[in-house]
Amino acid sequence: MFDNVVPKGNLLPNKSGLGAPLGCLDSARYGIAWGTLGVAMECYDTALRYAQQRIQFGKPIGGFQLTQKKLAEMITGSPRRNCSHGASACCATKGARQHGTIGMAKRAILHLAMTTAREARQILGGMGITNEYPIMRHMMNLESVVTYEGTHDIHLLITGQEVTGLAAFK
Repeated sequence: MFDNVVPKGNLLPNKSGLGAPLGCLDSARYGIAWGTLGVAMECYDTALRYAQQRIQFGKPIGGFQLTQKKLAEMITGSPRRNCSHGASACCATKGARQHGTIGMAKRAILHLAMTTAREARQILGGMGITNEYPIMRHMMNLESVVTYEGTHDIHLLITGQEVTGLAAFK
């Protein structure tokens, strides 16, 4: 692992040190945040359709207060996801990607997507854990997203550094 020589043709252009790998991580985290936003919206859409179609006690379950509460909480989380992601998108389009902003977006959107998936699973009841609906698959996939391209804790440390200007790690 030491004293290896990388041929000049295999080096990343105009990069030295950790800038290139960290740039790749930022790109991956940025894409992951968009992906989790899509998962959250599919979970919401699935729960809404189910709530409108599933009849219990003579009416659609979407007509019950707690179902409406869950759906309302799921959809009001979307603007927060979009704002967080909008900040990182702004940085990305200006070519000024910031580790903290992108990490914050990934963490915040992932947290809200997981909450949305859990609420959707509850609305679907027992059907929410079957293969007939995508909710449980999405929940498992979101759990794996917690650990790749930086865990929640790592993103908190990156955000903390962005806020304070002080690194808690080297």
